[in-house]
Formats: sequence, C-alpha cells, structure tokens
Amino acid sequence: MSMHPDTSPAPRIWPSSGWAWFAVAALMIAYTSSFIDRQILSLLVQPIRADLGITDTQFSLLAGLAFSLFYTLMGVPLAKLADRGSRRMIIFFGIVVWSVMTVACGLANSFWALFAARIGVGIGEAALSPAAYSMISDYFPPARRARALAVYSMGPYIGAGLALMIGGGVIDLIARSGSLDLPLMGHLEPWQQTFALVGAPGLLIALLFLIVREPPRHGVAKAAAEAGVLKYMWSRKATFYTMILAFSIFGMAGISYLAWIPATFIRQYGWEPSQVGVAYGAILLFGATPGVLVGGWLTDTLAARGRKDAPLYAAVIALILALPFAVATPFMPNATLALCGLAVFSFFAGVMNSLPATALQAVSPNQLRAQVTAIYFLIGNLISLGLGPTVVAALSDRVLGGSQHIGQALGIVSGVTLAVAIGLLIRTLPAYRASVDEAAAWQGGPK
Repeated sequence: MSMHPDTSPAPRIWPSSGWAWFAVAALMIAYTSSFIDRQILSLLVQPIRADLGITDTQFSLLAGLAFSLFYTLMGVPLAKLADRGSRRMIIFFGIVVWSVMTVACGLANSFWALFAARIGVGIGEAALSPAAYSMISDYFPPARRARALAVYSMGPYIGAGLALMIGGGVIDLIARSGSLDLPLMGHLEPWQQTFALVGAPGLLIALLFLIVREPPRHGVAKAAAEAGVLKYMWSRKATFYTMILAFSIFGMAGISYLAWIPATFIRQYGWEPSQVGVAYGAILLFGATPGVLVGGWLTDTLAARGRKDAPLYAAVIALILALPFAVATPFMPNATLALCGLAVFSFFAGVMNSLPATALQAVSPNQLRAQVTAIYFLIGNLISLGLGPTVVAALSDRVLGGSQHIGQALGIVSGVTLAVAIGLLIRTLPAYRASVDEAAAWQGGPK
C-alpha cells in the first residue's frame, strides 16, 4: 500500500444533460433575439430618416457607433462581473436592458433620443456572449463542448436570416395598418411600432434565466486569476494574440460580405433590395446555420482522434475550403452562379463561427474565461467592423474606379484576408497545443 497521500484532482461532476441543453437552448434563443433587435434598424432607414429628419451620416452613427462602441467597451467590465458572480443573473439583467431599450427606440422622437436608446441596446447585449460561453464551458466536458457552443453560435445566423427574410414583410404589414395611439406610449408611427414589437418578447425570454441553473465552475486556476487577464494573455501571446488576430482578420471578410453583398447584387445583377434580402436571408438561415453545427461536430471529432489543436485545425480546413468561393463569388457572370458561390462561402463562414470561442475557452482559466472572450470581441470588432467594409469601399472608389466595382473589391479583400488568417492560424498551432497541455495540468487532465 502506498504511504503517499492521493494528490490527484477530485473527479469533476458535470450538470445533467437535460439541464445543460435547456440552458444552451435558452442562450441560443436570447442570442437570436439580440440579433433581430440589432438588425431591424437596417430595415427602417427610410421611415426613420423621414420622420426624424436625419442625414445618412447620422443614421450610420445609429447603426454603427452608438451600438458597437458601447457593445465592445462594456463587454470587458461586464465580463469581469461574470467571471466573479452569477452568470445567469448577469444575462437576465442584460436581456431586460436591451429589450427595454429596443422598445425605447420606438418611443424616440429625436436623433439624440434614438442614439441614447441604441447605446442602451449595445450595453445590454454586451452582457450576453462572454457570460454565455463561460456557462456552456461549465455545463459540458471538453469532449462535448464544441457542439454545445456551436448550437449557441447559431443565434446570429438565425436572427439575421429571419430579420432579412421576414422583417421586410412584417414592416410592410405594420406600415399598412398606419400609426397608433396607445395608452402610456402615446402616438406611434409604424417604424416605432416595429421596435416595440421586436423588443417586448425579450422580457419573456429573460424569464427563462430565472429557471436556468448556474453551473459549478470547472478549471479554476488561482494563480491565473491573481495575475489578471491581460498579464495572463500577454505571457502566452503566441497563443492568444496571434489566434485572436487571425480570427479578427477573417472577420474582415465575413463582415464585408454582410455589408457589401447586397450592393453587389443590386449593382452588378440589377436585383431589387427585397430580392437580395430574401435570398441572402435564406442562405444565412439554411446554409450558414448548418455550417455552425458542422464546425462543432468537426472539432469534437478531431479532438476525439487526439488533436489537441482541434478548433484551430478545423478553422484552417474551413478557411482553405472557403477561400476560392470568397474570391470568385463577386466575379461570377450571372446572379445564379453568384448565389451558389455565396451559399458555399456562407456555409464555411458558418463552420468558423463557433471555433474562436471553442479555442479560447479550452485554454482560459475559469476565472478569466468571460474576460478573455470580451477582449476577443473588443479586438475582433475593432478590426472586422472598423476595417473590413471600409477597406472594401476604399479599394472600389480609389483604385478600381468607382461604386460599380464594389463586388471585385469585395472578392480581392476577402481573398487576401482569408489567406493571411490561414497563415496566422498555422503559425499558432504549436503554441496552442502547448497551452492546451498547460490547461490540462490545472484542470486535472481531460474529462
């Protein structure tokens, strides 16, 4: 008999599968709702401009700066709270805030009132994903985690797809019914009614998080928490920052496609905006969404076969397969071929969607997981949102000869960014495998 005490880590007890998948379903519904709330503004450009008398520049501030700046900046302090306290209650209050502020968008009667309400939407939505990724990582053991994260990550594509496919029809239906005078809310124009209609259900979704259980935390590393998130990430910069940079540069292509593919079809193929909305919405819903699930399945399969770098390896495969379609789609001679190329590229973009979160959660101590995610969102949004669409437009206007060449600019920028992202991810693989080994040590090995 050994005279040495057993110092092996205690076995980890994971929540029941039923409660775990209930939480994932609730989180995915919330994520879908958040994207409908943020996407609906883009479908209300004309009535808002007409009623509030604002310019295109002012509207761009509502769609971009008011939301995205506070969404990214508030993500870090809210994530710090999520790493220390009840994640489900942070998500609960976040949903309440963004739903109330979406309704408040419908009560706005001036540019600045609408601007303030959009800030509120951004702050509320900043509470969701960092806490959600951390919760899911504590609901599922590593062998099943990627698929669970993939189900949650379907939310943006479902939300954006539904908004594009049926949002226009719902708005037209409300517009035909005319303005309303309601108790407490007063006189509401059709665009204001639309905000109230998409915002109010969020309050019911929030109630789900009074039922969702807070999972016990796994993979706690006290030394990492004492060091702080920035010091921890910087000491492993070959893993964290190279990987974040790679995913952010890929994001430039993804965001540019969302921003400019409608204009490409309108200018090159003579489509109406409504046609583009239905077609692209269907591709996001039925093409990109299954891709998200394939990404989770592929990652778990590779991990089961012994690949420590499974999420990054899956990302490299997806990007290599996506690259030719990202480049060729805007150069297609007709709309049918362009739609086929767009569907394939969107599928592989969907495969990529949950992989950054899966990769980051695997190498982050529990007390830092939400903060690492928030920092990724901060860097990723600054690069992808801040540079992607603008670089495409600048290339079209200043190099290629004008707005009719927006499609060619989109193909060129997407090809370059995907190639750079592939190179950076391949470079990161050895460092990432070392970080996985380190994480296994303080988690007590894979379970």
